Amino acid sequence: MSIHPTDLVANRSHEPLLLDSERQPCEVWTRVMGYHRPVSSFNRGKKGEFRERRYFREASAKLD
Repeated sequence: MSIHPTDLVANRSHEPLLLDSERQPCEVWTRVMGYHRPVSSFNRGKKGEFRERRYFREASAKLD
């Protein structure tokens, strides 16, 4: 049995077609109070705080 190379390549303009049961869930972890925890384990209030976070981004330094 031979497999043609085009059978292995998905349509590059689309995501691979997967059933929901075939998808791997992405687990997001974050650091809270010195511990790394999955966001999925947070209670409702902590999940709300996580969604409202603003991330700090330092401006690049100008060297003279």
